Amino acid sequence: MHYQSVMKTVILGLRSLWLHKLRSCLTMLGIIFGVGSVVTMLAVGEGASQQALDKIRKLGANNIIISAEMPQNAQKERVRMKIFGLKYNDIKSIEETCKRVRHIIPQKIINTQSMAGNKQMDVRLIGTSETFFNLVDRPLLAGRALSPFDLDNATEVCVISEKIARQQMNNDYTLGQHIMVKNRYFKIIGILESSDQSDQNSFIQPQDIIVPLTTLRKYYGDSAIETTSGSTTWEKVELHKIYVQTYSTDDIEMTAQSVERIFEANHPEKDYSISVPLALLKQTMETRRMFNIVLGAIAGISLLVGGIGIMNIMLANVTERIREIGIRRAIGAKKIHIVGQFLIETVVLSVLGGLIGIVCGISLPSLITYFTQMPTFITSGSILLAFGISASIGILFGLYPAYRAASLDPIKALRNE
Repeated sequence: MHYQSVMKTVILGLRSLWLHKLRSCLTMLGIIFGVGSVVTMLAVGEGASQQALDKIRKLGANNIIISAEMPQNAQKERVRMKIFGLKYNDIKSIEETCKRVRHIIPQKIINTQSMAGNKQMDVRLIGTSETFFNLVDRPLLAGRALSPFDLDNATEVCVISEKIARQQMNNDYTLGQHIMVKNRYFKIIGILESSDQSDQNSFIQPQDIIVPLTTLRKYYGDSAIETTSGSTTWEKVELHKIYVQTYSTDDIEMTAQSVERIFEANHPEKDYSISVPLALLKQTMETRRMFNIVLGAIAGISLLVGGIGIMNIMLANVTERIREIGIRRAIGAKKIHIVGQFLIETVVLSVLGGLIGIVCGISLPSLITYFTQMPTFITSGSILLAFGISASIGILFGLYPAYRAASLDPIKALRNE
């Protein structure tokens, strides 16, 4: 009997909504827009955060990156020769001071041109060690990487990117061929996968040619002289980057502090910068959390407005149906039946509006990504959050109108015209 009573109450509530279809649809709009905006805004925020986090993760959570930077005073001086940057002695200092270091990977970069047959191309000649390939997140498509033998004997070999292999070489016979870079011929021993677009947060660029650092020092000196792009200024730099790789992320903080002290002592002119991807990762995740809270709060206001709209409509609905409520009470309906009927109406409106809002919220991020190329990422948590809030709003904002309807005096309700 109790089950039948509940079903009758549900049917009455649904029938009432169906009889006023336009009003029901307009009432749901606030919930639809609110839920859709919550899902969409969180998807946009999550997409931007994921993009930033992916770039930082590429740098490695257990890496410390030290880069050469021209000092501020050197930038202001009008001199043709700029001497700055990292030194080979810095590597020795790190080795002697930091005990929890797995690899120290130096990198020397020369912007130059390569020649293969009659094809010329702007490239970056990178001198480094064999452990550099521990950092690179791209696989070798063919051949091999640099070896300790190459470093010890300063062999004239190189690993080129896939882009250079496609544009300058015959892909079928690239390995074993020679490519001329900065007036020297290097034998190609490996081809590294690369994207067609440059990513400043990646260890490898599409136009990179990797050679042993000892070979670079042998033919171009410890301090190869270069011209900066678009300028007549000459730079004299021993090393452009040093990557310090620890055994685990637990060693990062202490090692970074030691590295900072070493460079403060050895480089008073501040011609370096130290980047710790793990610290950047933690900071970005905290920023992401705050960003999502702000976006959720802003979108939640729409849901609040939608809930207020439901309550206003239901209060007006109670006023319109006073006589109906009186008749139901007169023929034996209890207060709980009246509360149930009106509460079912508000819950149906909010839940149905929430479901439609979720569909809109899932569709809009795809359109945003398609038209603006902005990455978006929809999480199950954002969908559950939006739907949960919409259902809760239906209950909370429906309680007062339902209670008010059930509290009407049956006799006064019957007299109402």
